[in-house]
Amino acid sequence: IEGITPLRKEQPCAWLSIMYGCNNYCSYCIVPYVRGRERSRDPKLILSELDTLVSEGYKDITLLVQNVNSYGNDTGDIDFSELLKRADSIEGDFRLRFMTSHPKDASRKLFDVMANSRHICRSVHLPVQSGSDRILKLMNRKYDAEKYCELIDYARSVMPDITITSDVIVGFPGETEDDYNKTIELLNKVRFDSLFTFIYSKRPGTKAALMEDATTPQEKQIRFDKLLEVQNQISRSINETYLNRKVRVLIDGKSEDPNYDFKGRTNGFKLVHIKNDRLKTGDFADVTIDRVSTWALFGR
Repeated sequence: IEGITPLRKEQPCAWLSIMYGCNNYCSYCIVPYVRGRERSRDPKLILSELDTLVSEGYKDITLLVQNVNSYGNDTGDIDFSELLKRADSIEGDFRLRFMTSHPKDASRKLFDVMANSRHICRSVHLPVQSGSDRILKLMNRKYDAEKYCELIDYARSVMPDITITSDVIVGFPGETEDDYNKTIELLNKVRFDSLFTFIYSKRPGTKAALMEDATTPQEKQIRFDKLLEVQNQISRSINETYLNRKVRVLIDGKSEDPNYDFKGRTNGFKLVHIKNDRLKTGDFADVTIDRVSTWALFGR
């Protein structure tokens, strides 16, 4: 409802909705049925709200919608890339993120805007869900593995330092061992910084809930565990490239690790635990990385 100020958590992070609903009808997803059709907010209201957040001291702001790349399709107004350009022109010391992008709509134009921006973070969450074209078709995703990899290649060509995360569903109805192996092949080819991984779960009311599924829960768990093993090795390998590097971190709170004082995020959204008791939430700090794990960086 426009005109009502959202209740937000304390600084430095804020989430800013730019659109509601979804038109994609992925066969496993209930969102379009419960949130309705896509409805884009007025860009002037979005930019005004963003400007207010920056003036109030928020420093890490995420533009939020089910599929950011559909923004403006329902109104014929500006598209998402143009909205990002206008958002990037706002003055202030802040970072701008967005999620989630749908691979069928993500474009080179989007990555060009990111590459030439002042505030937009060099990170993108681009859910692939499966490496099998057959499964992607059953999921109603409207892209194939080749197109997905082409998008990643272009993003890295204009932003070599970009961090890329994704979603993968294991055990979608009808998934064969060959389909699953194609997902593993894609992981090894793309080399995501991290993944959100799921064993398929049925959502009543979706098309996938009516599909035959001969794979046992035990088989799905074996595939899931192997996928995690592969991705964890990749994540650890990528994080090791940060050893002895200096990264800029926005402090967002106290560290849960008793050996460190604060935690924060890099431009690429990597979690960093920091030894320095003089910092405070909302500070930017240059941190030298001297240890890494699969899921985090550690430094001083």
